[in-house]
Amino acid sequence: MRLVFAGTPDTALPSLRVLIDSPRHEVVAVVTRPDAQSGRGRKVHPSPVAELAEEAGIEVLRPAKAGDPDFLDRLRALEPDCCPVVAYGALLPQAALDVPRHGWVNLHFSILPAWRGAAPVQHAVLHGDEITGATTFRIVKELDAGPVFGVVTEEVKPDDTSGVLLERLSVSGAGLLAATLDGIEDGTIEARPQPSDGVSLAPKITVADARVDWAAPAMRVDRLIRACTPNPGPWAEFRGQRIKLGPVRVAAGEERLAPGELSAGKHRVLAGTATDPVELSDVQPQGKRLMSAVEWARGVRPDHGETLA
Repeated sequence: MRLVFAGTPDTALPSLRVLIDSPRHEVVAVVTRPDAQSGRGRKVHPSPVAELAEEAGIEVLRPAKAGDPDFLDRLRALEPDCCPVVAYGALLPQAALDVPRHGWVNLHFSILPAWRGAAPVQHAVLHGDEITGATTFRIVKELDAGPVFGVVTEEVKPDDTSGVLLERLSVSGAGLLAATLDGIEDGTIEARPQPSDGVSLAPKITVADARVDWAAPAMRVDRLIRACTPNPGPWAEFRGQRIKLGPVRVAAGEERLAPGELSAGKHRVLAGTATDPVELSDVQPQGKRLMSAVEWARGVRPDHGETLA
C-alpha cells in the first residue's frame, strides 16, 4: 500500500523504520509537527520523524494545522491507501480523515478503551497497572474511540519508568502496526468496535502535576516519580529551590519520618512520606548537574528535621 506516515517524537521511529523496510508497503511521505526549539541553546530542530524521513529521501510535510488547505491538497495528490499514525501530536480534521481509502490507523500505547488520551503510559504507571499494551485502531472524530484492529500486551515491571516502558511498547507496537497494515491490505483483518465499559482517560501530565506530594503514601510517591520520568520530570522544593528527582526505592520497615523529612547518612538519603520513607537516588538542583542524592546531601547538609516540600 501507499502510506503517508504521521508522527513526531522518538517513540514513532521504530514504526517508521519497520514500514520503510517493509517489502509490502511504500512510505511516500511523512506528516510531522513543525520544527521546534529544543536543547539548552533553544535552537530550532526538525522532529525525530522528519530527520529519519529526510535521511531516507522521503517527502516531509509540516503543516501548522492538519486542516490547512495546502496540506490537504498535497495529501490528496499523494493518493495514500492508508495513513498510519504514531504520536503525531495534533488533531486530524474530518477532511484529512476522508482522504485515504483505508483511513488513518493509529498505534496507541494502551489496551483500549483504557487510557484514552495523551499520556496513556504515564497513567498506567501512576495507577499501578500490572499489564498494559498497545492497540491499533481506525481514527474517528471521538478521541481514541475508533474500532480496534489488534492488541499486544506488555507487563509493567515494578521499577519501570514511563520512559522505559514506552520504549518497549514502541518496539512491540511497531510490529503490531506493520501486521495490521498487512492485514488491511490482504483483507484478513477487521476492525471491531471498542467495548462501551472500561473507558478511562489519560490527560497530559503537567509540570504542576509532577510535584511530589510527600504527604501521600510511599507507594504513591514511587509511582508518581516513575510516571513522570523522564517527562515532565518529577520535582520538589528544598530551601525554596526546585530540585528534580530520580526514581526512588520504598524503604519498607524503616523508622517513620515526617512527610518530606530528610535523613541523610553516608550511604543513602531517605525522605519521609505518609507511610514508609523512600530512598532517593539522583537529584538535580536548579541550574546544576545531576548527582547522587548522597553527594547532594553532602553539599547542602540538611539540618535535623529539614524537609523537602
